[in-house]
Amino acid sequence: MPRLTRSHPDRDPGYRRIRSGRGFRFVDERGGTLTADERQRIDDLVIPPAWTDVWISADPAGHIQAVGEDDAGRRQYIYHPAWSQRRDRGKFARAVALAQALPGIRAQVTRALRAPQDPRAQVLAAAIRMLDDGALRIGSEEYFTAHGSRGLATLQCRDASVDGDRIRLVFPAKSGRRLTLEFDDPDLAVVLAELARGRPRAPLLAYRRGRRRAAIRSRDVNAHLAHLSGARFTAKDFRTLRGTIAAAEALAAVGPARDERDARHAEQVAAQAAADVLGNTVAVARRSYIDPRVFARYRRGQVLDPEGSREAALVRLLG
Repeated sequence: MPRLTRSHPDRDPGYRRIRSGRGFRFVDERGGTLTADERQRIDDLVIPPAWTDVWISADPAGHIQAVGEDDAGRRQYIYHPAWSQRRDRGKFARAVALAQALPGIRAQVTRALRAPQDPRAQVLAAAIRMLDDGALRIGSEEYFTAHGSRGLATLQCRDASVDGDRIRLVFPAKSGRRLTLEFDDPDLAVVLAELARGRPRAPLLAYRRGRRRAAIRSRDVNAHLAHLSGARFTAKDFRTLRGTIAAAEALAAVGPARDERDARHAEQVAAQAAADVLGNTVAVARRSYIDPRVFARYRRGQVLDPEGSREAALVRLLG
């Protein structure tokens, strides 16, 4: 793996992309023309044409290769492939570590859900259980204000309904998609039924503090998850774990591949299963949320063992 350097788009010199007719031209920090090799490197980055205010690293080994704003005004990044590979290995390793830690986390969450005398801990436990049950995006106030879409930390009372043990969440998710999630969870249902009685547009995950309701934020959820686990897990690790398990279960259901065509078809089925669970496109699910070792094991004839919990089965498969 090549040795990389740290890029700092806000202060490092870099190249700029300037609209020129139907295409673009690229200049260095002094406005000079780039070499053919530099142009080829930029072409290989495949920077989306819709991006504006584009900065491109002058260093081919920079860990961030390009930055720009998309058509929604969000800052987007293109990373060096070696950096992405390194980051992905860490991400998937954390997901497997989370699978190992889940029994202990779940036991603590269940105790807190059944302990109304500590309302803040109970609401935080509800948040962790919802990540576990539904693999929701964490959400943020900033994203909600800018785009109107919601995640776990920005759900409103009107987004949740409870019927017995059945929980139903319906809310505008990322990219404007209306997402519906349903799952059964007796302990969580008791807590959410009470929380959902607030004003329709009030935060769902909030607890009584004096005369006011204090909302739980995304940083509170991640901090509480770290407290319960004793590790640096985040809400996103639940999505990675859920996507990987969904793919592994789908591959086990498809059965052995007889040839390359069968293997490719099985992988597509697995990616679709992960996308359905996470509410992503198939391409995003495969690229970002499925541990590639699941596919490698499948091609060697190894699939998820149905014995015991699916998290334990995943640890055995990838361990």
